[in-house]
Order: sequence, then structure tokens, then C-alpha cells
Amino acid sequence: MNSPVRILWLLNHTTLRRFEVAQLRALGITEVYCPKRFPYDEGNLSASVDESLDATLSIPALDLQVLNEQNWYESPSTEAWAIANLHFSIAVIGFFPRQIEACVQHFKGSLVLRVFGLAKGYSYTRLLGEELGPPFIDKLRAMGNRFWFGTGYEHLEEVEEGLLRNRACFLPVGLDGEVAPDNWRGTDKRIFFVCPRIETSPYFKAIYQAFKKDFSGLDYVIGGAQPVKVADSKVLGFVPREVHERNMRELRVMFYHSTEPNHIHYHPFEAIRAGMPLVYMAGGMLDRMGGEQLPGRCTSIAQAREKIRRILDDDRNLIDAIRRSQLKLLEPMKPENCIAAWQAGFRRILNSLSTNNVVPLVRKHRIALIVPTGYRGGSLRGAKLLAQAIEAGGLQAGRKVDVVFGHLDDEDIYTEEEFADLPPSVRRRPFKWQVLPADEARRALAYAGLPQETEAPCYQVPDDGIRHFSDCDLWIIVSDRLDHPLLPLRPYIVMVYDYLQRYEGFLPQTVNRRFIHVAHRASRVFVTTEFTRQDALQFAGLPSRKVKKLPMLAPDFSARRSAAADRRQGYFLWTTNLSQHKNHENAVKALQLYYEELGGVLPCRVTGVETDALLKSNLPHLKPLRALVSHSPVLRKNLQLLGELPERAYQSLLAGSEFLWHPARIDNGTFSVIEAAHLGVPSLSSDYPAMREIDAQFGLQLAWMDPRDPQDMARKLKAMERLAEERRAVLPSQQRLASQSLAALAGAYWQAVEECL
Repeated sequence: MNSPVRILWLLNHTTLRRFEVAQLRALGITEVYCPKRFPYDEGNLSASVDESLDATLSIPALDLQVLNEQNWYESPSTEAWAIANLHFSIAVIGFFPRQIEACVQHFKGSLVLRVFGLAKGYSYTRLLGEELGPPFIDKLRAMGNRFWFGTGYEHLEEVEEGLLRNRACFLPVGLDGEVAPDNWRGTDKRIFFVCPRIETSPYFKAIYQAFKKDFSGLDYVIGGAQPVKVADSKVLGFVPREVHERNMRELRVMFYHSTEPNHIHYHPFEAIRAGMPLVYMAGGMLDRMGGEQLPGRCTSIAQAREKIRRILDDDRNLIDAIRRSQLKLLEPMKPENCIAAWQAGFRRILNSLSTNNVVPLVRKHRIALIVPTGYRGGSLRGAKLLAQAIEAGGLQAGRKVDVVFGHLDDEDIYTEEEFADLPPSVRRRPFKWQVLPADEARRALAYAGLPQETEAPCYQVPDDGIRHFSDCDLWIIVSDRLDHPLLPLRPYIVMVYDYLQRYEGFLPQTVNRRFIHVAHRASRVFVTTEFTRQDALQFAGLPSRKVKKLPMLAPDFSARRSAAADRRQGYFLWTTNLSQHKNHENAVKALQLYYEELGGVLPCRVTGVETDALLKSNLPHLKPLRALVSHSPVLRKNLQLLGELPERAYQSLLAGSEFLWHPARIDNGTFSVIEAAHLGVPSLSSDYPAMREIDAQFGLQLAWMDPRDPQDMARKLKAMERLAEERRAVLPSQQRLASQSLAALAGAYWQAVEECL
């Protein structure tokens, strides 16, 4: 026996639900699920929960319980999606970007995006691009006949482009309920104007202010829910249903301001249904619905004011003429007049279900990991680990995936040896950045079949000499350091390791805004610590749904650990670079105190990119080092600047050290301490949030010091000199480190990436 067609109606709009559930039942669809929770925000002022529909569902009670626990406007659980795909054929959703994104990603049935029009000059094609990235249209296109653009008004498809226009399905908006014009009394001689969200929406605030100006001197009240109380006694705010219905019966006249050609609110129809005279402006949706010649129509505010004044002054001829004629505006929304078009539209969706059962071929995904600037050292190593984690995670999940590693085509930055540790299966692809003016960017997007929305004067795109990485399904940009907005030929993720500029202040505001804009335009932003996640939310202003925290990746050096303990050579290692946040001045002051006052005996070997030039640099934050070292013979003797070392040479140097020293002020943490633990080397680290997170994740048992206090740093160095052997004894075991290996964490990375494919 065939299972019944069940609908996930993933909305909570009260009036719409009442009408559309009745239409579905007329089609023979009796099993409809609706959410039991919704966001209490301004997008859901007309929302409610209807639990009565649960009784119609012939699905297991435990499955229904799981569905009822979900927030269907955000990201339901994997279990909930499995249940939805098992029992339901069609999902009807609203224009809630997170809901759209989740349903496209997880739901296997047909998807109906229900829309009711936007302000003039806007389109849903454009908004999808702005909210979810222009390449999101490609995801909808890939759904084929499983995707439908369910327009509430037939003409809405005319303002759309390409896909949405082609997949338009007319499902007219209807208004269920009693038409009772004879109940209207109109004894309260005031204007009824509806304007919600006055203090929280600039759009409605402007409408409110215009109404007050245009109708000053006339008495009125203003309805509509107000999330923030308005300091105006004439603004009613939310009222119970019975009060709203009484207002409809007793107030003398409603004024409807809108001249929007593609959108209309419910309240003018409520007024007509209740028998209240409606005075409205020409040029809006009411014209299209038969209102062009009606006596309530006005072509100017002066005309509207005059008609309203006459109604308030008991002009019965005008009142009766408007009340009789305006019933015509209800005709297109009467259920009996909608049923033919609504059911014809929905049958198109039902008829396509039989072709949705074809199992699609599993296509191999290709993912480009792009290093946007000349990163070396730990940053480059992190990018290579990310590429390997994505490839390994895909294999673990049984997915076919190619990973392409893009780096700058510059021999002065990268040699072949830099990539010797990259698996052969991860293919390298050198590229150069190409900058396109806005007109060329629009042409490039047009050739790619993407929306041609451009707002910046120029865009950058990685030129790999082939197709600008357009053979890849997804780009992962390893940092937000771009000079211009990225041309969105493909959806992209940004990996952000830190927002140091929040703490160090080394970036001009214009540059900082540019970097933050890159993250805002991304499909996701990956971070590896809660510290950076909070910065992404609070400093960069990213929505929480866009930011994904993943565990920190580190190389596996466990094969070298057993030999490392026998090769201690009586020094400690400071790995750093020339960046401002590395805290060089305090570090050198601490070394001077360690040697001169505390009798420290272990030399300090310094390694990292350009560290051989540490005492020669003209960077302002490094200039004080010269005087410190030149006046201290013991510093000159014990501070050994080695510069950047080849990978194996660095590992050998680290393995032979007594301990690793990490005196940076603040950053996203360093996996040099993880590397050290793998080699049996303890670490002394500055105490700041990201390092605490790394310590907890890997169980490193780090020793701590205050990076702002050279005296404390020196004392902790002396303690490490004495206690290094004891600190080695508490390093994490092989098993503990293995629990955080790349292989163990790769699944989390693949899952996060797959959500964006």
C-alpha cells in the first residue's frame, strides 16, 4: 500500500495556515505537520502554534515527539531530518534564510518556497544572493523539479530572474473566515491606522512619522504589534483578538498607505470583511485586485484626508458607497475563488513527486582550499592540515571528494619543498589574484549563470590559468585577508583564526572593515576556539548561525617521541615571528632578568619566519630590542637567532630542547605547544583564553605566565629550568594525543564542509 502524501508546513502564520490546510484537505491531503515553536521576533508577529494537526498524522508517536522538539526555523537535528525524510514528501517553507538553507541541505522531498512579495525594487533572487551568497541559486537549480517558487500573487514571478521565474508555481493567497459587514457600527469617530514595529524598523518608523504629519489635526489610533513600546498614547500595541475585532466594528475608518505594487498586508481585508470603510492610496496591490475605480481610492494624501474628514463628519453617502463597493476587493481572496488556481498549482507539485524517486548519481565533489596571501610557517602548516582533514573526513563518510590546494604563484615565497608533506592526492594549483572592475565582474557572473549583483567598484578572483577555480564546488579561503571583495563564482567559506586587530589595533579601520566584509559575504566562517568565535560575533558582528567552531588541528609527531627524550641539549626554544602581538619587548626583558638577576643557565634559541632579523628590523615594536641586547653581554651570549628552519631541522631542534617558550600576548593559540607535547617537550605559555582552550583540548598540562609582566615571565623561566623533567612526566599520553589526531577530528571538518555543498 502506498503511504499517504504528508506535508511539512514549516510555518506558524495563523491566517495563512487556516486557509492553506483547508486547501490541502480539499486535495485529499489530510496529514499536515506544523512546528510547535517559532522565533519570537518581528518576522513572526502573526504566528501561533496549532497542536490539533498532530492528531491527523499516522507516524510513530516517538517520531512526532522528536519533530515537535525542533526549531524548524534554524537547524533541526540529524535525527529530525531522518524522520522528516522517512515520512514526508513535501515541505512548505517561508522566506527565512536559515530555514531555506537547512531544508535545501537536508530535505530529500519537494520544497515549496512560499512568498508574498517584496518592496518595489527588490526581488527574492537578489535577497537569496545577499543572505546566502549568490551561488546558492546553483543549489536550488541542482534540486531540479524538487524545488518550487510558490508565489502568493501571480505577477510576483515577473520581477525575478532565471531559476525562480522558471520554477514559479501560483498558489493564491486566500482569506478564510466570516464576512460580516453588517456588524460594523463605526461609533468611534477615529481613524484606524495599522503600523507595527515602529521603534525597531526604520521602514515602519518612516511610515508612522509620515502618517502623523499627513493626518495631523484628525483623531486616530494606531494598531500593530510593537516589540518596543512607543512613547505615543495613540499607539495601541498588541491587543487581544477580541479587542482587535471590537476596534474593527467600532472605529470609523481605516487608512491604508501602501503603494507597493508587489506586496499587501492582511489588515485592509480584515477591515473590509468587518464592514469598516477603507480609504487607500492608488498604485498599490489593491489596484491590481480590482480597486482602480472604487470610491475609497485616492491619488493624493490631500484627497485621502478630505475623504476621511467627510467620513468622520458622518457623510453617509460616501460611507455607504465605500462599504458597498469595497467588497469587490475580497473576491480574489475568497476561498471559493482561490480553490481552482490553488489546487491546479499544487497538483503540479504533486505530479512531480513520481519523478523525485530517482536515486541521483553520487557526484565527486571538488573543494578548493585557497591560501590568499604568502603565509608560511604555522599558518601554511595549518592550511595543509585543513586540506588533509577535509579529504580524510570525506573518505571516512564514504563521500567522493577531490581537494585542490591553491597558493600564490610566487617562487620567492614558495618552493617545491614547502609542499613535500602534502599528500599526492591533494593537488596543488598555483594562482595569481586578478582584480576585475564592477562591469567586468557583472559579465563574469552572467557567463557563470549567477545573479549579477555588484556593489563594490572592483572584485578579486583567483586566476589559476584554467577557469578561476570554477571547476570546484566550494572554496575555502584560509583567512579573511583580501584586498577587495571576492567575486562569488562559487560559495565560499572563510577560515578565520583570530581577530588580533581587536586587541592590537594595528589595522586602519578601512582595512578592518574590508576584512570583516569578506566574512559577512561568506557562506560560513570557521574558527577553532571559542575565544575567536566570540570575537566573530561581538567584534565582526557575524550572525551566530554563520560561525562554526571546529577543533584545532595539529600535526602528528608521535613517531619521533620515543627518541626525543634521550637528546636533551641544554637549551629552550622560542618559536615566533616579527608580528606585533608576539610580545618581543617583554620577552627580551624577561630573558634579561632570567640571566642577570635569577642566574638562568639555559640558552634561548629563537626560530621562526624572519627571526634572524629580529635585532635588525626597523619595525617600531622591535626597535627597543637592539638597546636591550646591546647593553647586556649575557643576553648577547645566550640569545641565539636561527631564523626560519626547514621542517625536519625545526623538529630536531624542538625535540632536543628542555622546553618550549611561548610568550605571545594574545592570538588564536599556537599548535607549536601541541607539536612539542608530541615530541615529549613541555611548554611554558602566556596565559590567555585561546591557549587555555588548546590546553584543555589536548590535555597538555601547560605551565603559565603573565605576558604583561617580565618579572613573572622570568621567574617562570627559572622554574621551568628546574622543573622541566617533572613537567615532562605529566605530558599527555599517546592515547590522549591520538584522541585529537587529524584522523579523529576529520569527521567534524567534513560535516561542516558538507553543510555548504
